[in-house]
Amino acid sequence: MSAVPAARPADERPPVTRQTTTPPAASPTAPAASASIASYDGAPPIVAIKHLTKAYRGRPALQDLSLELPAGRIVGLMGANGCGKTTLLKILAGVLSDYRGSVRIAGHAPGPASKALVSFLPDASFLAPSQTPEQSVALFSRFFPDFDADKARRLIDFFQLPADRSLKEMSKGMGEKLRISLAMSRRARVYLLDEPISGVDPAARDIILDGVLTDFDSQALMIISTHLIADVEPVIDSAVFLRDGRLFLAGDADDLRQAHGMSLDALFRKEYR
Repeated sequence: MSAVPAARPADERPPVTRQTTTPPAASPTAPAASASIASYDGAPPIVAIKHLTKAYRGRPALQDLSLELPAGRIVGLMGANGCGKTTLLKILAGVLSDYRGSVRIAGHAPGPASKALVSFLPDASFLAPSQTPEQSVALFSRFFPDFDADKARRLIDFFQLPADRSLKEMSKGMGEKLRISLAMSRRARVYLLDEPISGVDPAARDIILDGVLTDFDSQALMIISTHLIADVEPVIDSAVFLRDGRLFLAGDADDLRQAHGMSLDALFRKEYR
């Protein structure tokens, strides 16, 4: 099994000047107008969102969202179902284009240039039911120049997936592990994982998260959307909370825990009950 990198201890991280994060004195019930999570090395954000608004048939999914995220972070995108998490990830992935506001990924608007930098794991399957793991690896090798087939095979072995079984013959958890093996094997700068542990049994969640972190590039940005806060909290170093399509709270995970005197899971349960 490959070594699973952990978030760097605080005493090993270079000092940074915090940017416009949620003020510690603010009530957690007061939505934030905008947030900028600081990088560890002072580099500019790799994801920059300004006044992003998206509606479906007149019903708002995202409302005036402004957020900056740097590389080198593992961000938990948190909120109840229907709060806008999936919509935000689809916009960042270049899947949705009819929105208002500004979105930049490494300086590019979502499109062909940004898609070359982003690996997106949607919440629905993107593989043909008849495909085996090896056929899926071959498909990704043809489609993505940055795809690392050897890493994909290592992850497939790590997850103990049967090489000769098609996707339709696998359990839901096994299928999710295969999709994660593929998505995490691109040499991307931004990884977008939409509910990667939703719908799988609790015993499989830790294994999936271990696989996600295996050989993860510490200079990349990972955004994991979830409503299962307790499972994801140990692996993230930053958090963004959405409520009703608006930015509710954002910042360094340790700072948020200290400011509110509770875990992120407890904060979520308090504010979203």
